[in-house]
Amino acid sequence: MNDTTITATAVRADRPATFRDVFAVTEFRVLFGSFGIFMIGETVKMLALSVLVYERTGSGLLAALAYVTGFLPHALGGIFLLALADRWPARTLIVGYDLLRLALVAVLATGVLAPSVMLGLVAVVALFGPVSSASRAALLPEMLHGDAYVLGRSLLTVAAGGTQVAGFAVGGLLLGLVGPYGALWLTALTCGLSALLVRLGLGRRPARARTSPARARTSPARAGSSPARAGTGPAPRNAGGAVRETLRVNRELLGDRRIRGLLLAQWLPGSLLVGAEGVAVPYAADLGPGASAGVLLMAGAGGMLVGDLVVGRFVAPARRERWTPWLALLLGVPMLVFLTQPALVPAAALFAVATAGFAYQLGLARRFLDAVPEQRRGQAFGLVSTGMMAAQGLAAAGAGGLSEVLSPGVVMAVAGAASIAATLALWPVLKPVAR
Repeated sequence: MNDTTITATAVRADRPATFRDVFAVTEFRVLFGSFGIFMIGETVKMLALSVLVYERTGSGLLAALAYVTGFLPHALGGIFLLALADRWPARTLIVGYDLLRLALVAVLATGVLAPSVMLGLVAVVALFGPVSSASRAALLPEMLHGDAYVLGRSLLTVAAGGTQVAGFAVGGLLLGLVGPYGALWLTALTCGLSALLVRLGLGRRPARARTSPARARTSPARAGSSPARAGTGPAPRNAGGAVRETLRVNRELLGDRRIRGLLLAQWLPGSLLVGAEGVAVPYAADLGPGASAGVLLMAGAGGMLVGDLVVGRFVAPARRERWTPWLALLLGVPMLVFLTQPALVPAAALFAVATAGFAYQLGLARRFLDAVPEQRRGQAFGLVSTGMMAAQGLAAAGAGGLSEVLSPGVVMAVAGAASIAATLALWPVLKPVAR
């Protein structure tokens, strides 16, 4: 596709955007479809790799490592490489990462590598995952304006949850039909399809760090003025390597009080609740042989999807922002009931109600977009994702440690109490700013 002028859809600020508003934008349909294909492929890959490693080693530990091997490198990539999301064109990065994934999966599918080498290769490729994700997230406000951006973000969250469920179902079916190697080859096809869809369906945009309007202004050095406040001015494109620039811009973003508060608000209340999900298996086991942790986890996923859809589509923008702290509070309050060790059905209902509170993040979306400098959107959105993954991992690990000395129900209640405490501490940030 040649260079093209993209018209982003704008929606009146006094009404919620509609699905028609959002899906009327061709590029959003492309982004949405390619993201769904990406998520299904990643889920099938993790499942197939885990089964493959277990078949070849008989080690449950290595199989578990195979399943989560991309998580830690993803966090490391977010800490050290996010500057690439603004220094390179988004379409180039997304397509490049899809092709890198295709090459990785094809090598894994040949079966010529030892399991330890397979895990190492997956970890190396995963370092670049947050760069691609950040590029995709930063494209959204360039396609959708006003409340359409918030609904578009909500739809991508829904797509992430829905396609993961679909990926598990498809992956299980493929493993039974063609085995782990066949599933990996089919995953390679999804990588190629996603790359082709993005390459043909998205317009070519130059890198933000080079072309931001702020970049075109007279630099402080030439004007003889003082340097720009941290987090508000553009960084020179060639100021250093990607690692050094990523670290520097991360410090600038975190050094800005407004941005730091919004980051913490997106990271903490929801991530602390993940600790409760981390002990869902032992909790279900304590309920008896008829209970299933899968029911609890599915209820949690369903509550999150419904909350995002309802709040994103049917709640007016101003009201959604007023509801933000109360929705965040909803994350923790139902979990306190787990002190009473509720049975499976009420426990699932409590999980669903609690995770519906994740919709609080929609009320922060516009404010965060306005707070970050345009030429650093990619890195800022990537920092949200990286911090969230790190916080969720720490919360799950902490809950697992507590479950060694406390009952799972008590641990779930502690996770809820921690989420409530974080929400109350961040209440001034969560409250909308008077306009």
